[in-house]
Formats: sequence, structure tokens, C-alpha cells
Amino acid sequence: MAVVEELAGREAVIQRLRDVGLRVTGPRLEVLTVLAAGGHLDVEAITATARERLGTLTSQAVYEMLRHFQETGLVSKFDRPGLPAVFEISGPRHQHALCVRCGRVENVDAPAPVPPRGSLPGWRTGDAELVFKGLCPDCRQEEPAAS
Repeated sequence: MAVVEELAGREAVIQRLRDVGLRVTGPRLEVLTVLAAGGHLDVEAITATARERLGTLTSQAVYEMLRHFQETGLVSKFDRPGLPAVFEISGPRHQHALCVRCGRVENVDAPAPVPPRGSLPGWRTGDAELVFKGLCPDCRQEEPAAS
């Protein structure tokens, strides 16, 4: 059953590439398949995982693919201050939670914030993003108990 699901998943990835007008290549297919597995991954993690299946793949090639994927709306980028950016498959609008200790990123199902009426005179805002910052469950477990 897992093989059927993987094939269906790969077919979906192939179709997504075709839908945005990108040629289907082995490296593109593999990088998108890695991202489609879920999570927020940096370029090094994407490269290492895709390289396991492809044999050879450079970080520079992955950067180029991700740039094309962003331009076509397939992939979204989330910048983490002081850490490498992470990427995910684009999907429904959502916000993010960021662990300030380890850099873990999780999706949060919440609407984008709207500026209070009159707070930005003359502005025409196009997008807004809310980032919840704190400690992830793993980092919280590592905290010493309060005495």
C-alpha cells in the first residue's frame, strides 16, 4: 500500500511541476518530493535527503530550484533570524510558530493580522504575517525545573 501512496504522491508532484510550466527533471521531482513529505526544511536538509536518492546534488542546484519553485508559487520560504531560512510546499494561508532556542518552525492555523483602522495612513498593505515565538515542546523539556 505504501508503494501505491508513494506513486500517487510522485504523480501529484509531477503534475504540480507541469501545472506551473516547469520541466519535470529527476532533481526537481526529488526536491519537491522531499518538501511534499512535510515540515520546514533548510537547503542543507533538503539537499542531503534528495542526495540519498539521486546520488549527486549540490546545494547550489537546490537553491536554484527553490528560487524557481518560489517564483511559480510551489514553495514558500520562512526566514529565521540568525538561522538558515526554511522552505515548505505552499498551501492554505497560515502563520508560524518559531522556537527561539532550536529554530524549529511549526504551522499555525490562524488568520493574518490586520492593522487597526487608521494606524497606517497612506499605506496600502498587501500581506501580513504573524510569528509566535517561544520554546517548542522539546526545548521546554530540556529546561531545568523551577525551584
